Amino acid sequence: MLITAILASFVAFLDGSIVNVALPSIDRDLGGGLATQQWVVDAYLLTLGALILLAGSLSDAFGRVRVMSVGLVGFGVTSVLCAIAPTAEILIGARAAQGAAGALLVPSSLALIISTFHGVPQAKAIGSWTAWTGTAMIIGPLLGGFLIDTVSWRLIFAINVLPIAFTLVLLHRLRGAGRPEHPARIDWVGAVLGALGLAGPVFALIEQGRLGWSSPVVWIPLVLGLACLAAFIAWERRAPAPMMPLGLFGSRNFSAGNIATLFIYGALSFGFFIVAIYLQQVAGVSAFLTGLSLMPPTLVMLFLSSRFGALSGRFGPRLFMTVGPLVAGAGFLWLISVSPELNYWTQILPGLLLFGLGLSATVAPLTSAILGAIADAQAGIGSAVNNAVSRIAGLITIACASLIIGESLDLDGLHRAMIATAAMLVLGGLVSWFGIRNPRAAAADASRADNGAAPVG
Repeated sequence: MLITAILASFVAFLDGSIVNVALPSIDRDLGGGLATQQWVVDAYLLTLGALILLAGSLSDAFGRVRVMSVGLVGFGVTSVLCAIAPTAEILIGARAAQGAAGALLVPSSLALIISTFHGVPQAKAIGSWTAWTGTAMIIGPLLGGFLIDTVSWRLIFAINVLPIAFTLVLLHRLRGAGRPEHPARIDWVGAVLGALGLAGPVFALIEQGRLGWSSPVVWIPLVLGLACLAAFIAWERRAPAPMMPLGLFGSRNFSAGNIATLFIYGALSFGFFIVAIYLQQVAGVSAFLTGLSLMPPTLVMLFLSSRFGALSGRFGPRLFMTVGPLVAGAGFLWLISVSPELNYWTQILPGLLLFGLGLSATVAPLTSAILGAIADAQAGIGSAVNNAVSRIAGLITIACASLIIGESLDLDGLHRAMIATAAMLVLGGLVSWFGIRNPRAAAADASRADNGAAPVG
């Protein structure tokens, strides 16, 4: 069962990490420039981020194995559509459908683990799931770069069919597992409003570079999208079974942690999106070497994340969530030293190592602060909300790319992008310093509040 859950999520994580190195090749083949590259990434993130909370409810309502099976079949079919797409428009549409299928995989696989394992075995199973899905961040860029250089970018999508077919065979043996005892109610209205609320602003941000803000094609979707977001918040306040329970944000650490997530993961997605394109389109580095050159942060995280997690458990998350993003921001500022005569060893590698160190100090404490701020019974929805926030963060920042770098990427655009990425990380650190409370301090604040509210005499 654990192997099945790992494989189902691995496919989605692999696809998310493999696409960046393919963007220049897709542009050369299908055209469309920066806008097409943004849409290839954002179409996937849009549906994934908008539907991942709904997918958790579907998993609870219809059963983890059934929803995971639908997600796998959908991901396989849409992967084939991406591989054979004759135009950029069809590829973008297929990527949107692929994101919707991917949204069904991660919540269902985690829910299957949680419902099957309990106590210490559950913690070990989740640790194994995290470790193996994390390897997708290493394998993806390397495998993608190799396939792009030796065959075609189309193969990075077609190859998904093999692990999906194997996973479906394993999943068939679990037909009786993960059936819901009490089917959950599904917030269809919230799902539609949330998806439209994200789609409108993202469309406007990407297309404004080509059409301008004065174009009705740009500002009408922007206004309608913002209206849908406002309606989404209003609906979630009174929905009988809200997709995103707003009461969770009453916890200080949960709210501050998710705001920090928005800045930190927005920077992570945007920074590597820009660097991967620059290395290939401007510096002339091959896809495989680009994937290889971007590995150091992931390797640093594999070695150090658990250690920083242990230190955070001892000293509290606030310091690590403050210093970590500042160090990571310094890493991206280092990349301002990139010159026309690119030297990877002095201009890029030190910055990537600094970023990896800072992110290692941030991720585990961030997760701990957010999930530790809510009741155990709400850990599932709390984790799903944070996951959705991280995906939406990348969606928004990549949509803003043309606002920062212009219509095409050059050296000056790279420098502006690195400054913007560093600024987002610094903001994430500042939010953590002013917003996060260590568990003892938070408990003391709650105690003082309770004492102040108690009747006298």
